[in-house]
Amino acid sequence: MTNQKPFKARIRTRMAKTGESYTTARRQLINRASPQTASPPEGPAAAQAAGPAAAQIVSPAAAQTAGSAAAQTERIADDLIRARTGRSWAEWFALLDAATAAEWTHTQIARHLVAEHEVPGWWAQTITVGYEQARGLRTPGQRRGGGFEASASRTVAVSAARLFEAFADETVRARWLPDVEMRVRTATAPRSFRADWAGGPTRVVAGFDAVGESKARVSILHEKLVGAEQAVELKAYWRDRLAALKALLESDGDHR
Repeated sequence: MTNQKPFKARIRTRMAKTGESYTTARRQLINRASPQTASPPEGPAAAQAAGPAAAQIVSPAAAQTAGSAAAQTERIADDLIRARTGRSWAEWFALLDAATAAEWTHTQIARHLVAEHEVPGWWAQTITVGYEQARGLRTPGQRRGGGFEASASRTVAVSAARLFEAFADETVRARWLPDVEMRVRTATAPRSFRADWAGGPTRVVAGFDAVGESKARVSILHEKLVGAEQAVELKAYWRDRLAALKALLESDGDHR
């Protein structure tokens, strides 16, 4: 048995952080506290068989095998969400729950955030993914419906326009992303860049967001991946390439 008062306080703390219901938060904490009595099955099949909730609490080894990334609410700080959208994670989750958004498609949730609450498109997608993960509609690293994707982000001491140029300008792009074929779909300066990767079928989406007067953040989403292993590989790849991009732009002496 748990010590009820401290345990209930932990449940409420988790609810405030993640936006989960009392029942879900309680279950997650109990599962984390439960000792391992036997070696659990690992990998995507085991997580899928156990259901969405179990997929979020598999062992560290299983998480690596399944390509699980950090949940959106852990990867993007609460204060950053509030600064960019006007509400915290918990506030957005409560608002979406009131609208019964868990019954909507991913596109419907994102469009609702843009149309009804004037959330910028990139951040509407961010909130939607966080909400779907928190409500068990997808696991970290997985798309709604079962596909996979990889994400990475980096803050660089240049303007959003300069970051955008590093993607949109083929010559500049080749300096930090060599030997990669990309077919540009759309490039909207200085906010977004979309391109097919190596002839397809995977696709890269990049968003650019100013952080103060002299810094900007690039967020990468590599979509339509074939499985968990590819998602893990590409997440590591993009972390490495964004580090190279940062080093290139900040060493150029041209921090426009």
